[in-house]
Amino acid sequence: MDAELVGAQQTLSPVLRAKALDNRLPDPILGDKYAEQAMRRLDPDYDTGRFGTSQMGLVAVVRAKAHDDWARTFLDDHPDAVVLHLGCGLDARVYRVDPPPTVAWYDLDYPSVIKLRQQFLPPREHYTLISSSVTDLSWLDQVPRDRPVLIIAEGLVPYLTESDLRRLLTHAVEAFPTGQIQLDTVAVWAWRTSKWHPTLRKYGTQFHCGFDNPATIADWHPRLTYVDEAPMNDSPLLMTKAPANVRRMYRALNLLPGMKRSTRIIRFRF
Repeated sequence: MDAELVGAQQTLSPVLRAKALDNRLPDPILGDKYAEQAMRRLDPDYDTGRFGTSQMGLVAVVRAKAHDDWARTFLDDHPDAVVLHLGCGLDARVYRVDPPPTVAWYDLDYPSVIKLRQQFLPPREHYTLISSSVTDLSWLDQVPRDRPVLIIAEGLVPYLTESDLRRLLTHAVEAFPTGQIQLDTVAVWAWRTSKWHPTLRKYGTQFHCGFDNPATIADWHPRLTYVDEAPMNDSPLLMTKAPANVRRMYRALNLLPGMKRSTRIIRFRF
């Protein structure tokens, strides 16, 4: 690996690790073989040590599954859509969803991350990589704007400032005739305490925004409409498929004030 990741870019590793370990379960949630292959190349020893095979990260896998399911539903209804997967990291969503050739799929992330994708993941037709910061909106010039759009921002929004997020969503809504926006946010308390979060401290980064009621993001533009929310920390899928020790841990955590909705997976349409 010769691409250097810095700051928030490094957080792709624990998320990818969770998906890789999920693939080793007898009945996985995602069953993503690409995640396991890419994680082994990123960190050959990722599954060693005392907690090497811990499935505590499965909540991130549940989040990915929610985004996948919403994406499949949207593409079933809009087979001519453009997909913008923002802050894609090393996620293999385009391979999991496997859209028809009528869909134009774009994965966008920092140049160092895109370089890793090119090394670790195979190319495919009707699939384009964009090397750019999400907040440099000139990348929109590379995307056709005369078709329905599906915008997926998994694990991205908390790393943006509220003003950058508002600017991104406003430009996206105004650039396309119709579409769906999928994102996940953290609660205000999670944002404000993120500088003490052990994983974020490890990578020298922190969150920059949070929402106690993310449905109000729809108020930012008259064309935006809140649709619904998918469960995460209390997901029935997590409580069904996770190992018993992981289920017990999340049940206990969800008893803490604010924990059950500390992360929200939200869908909007316009």
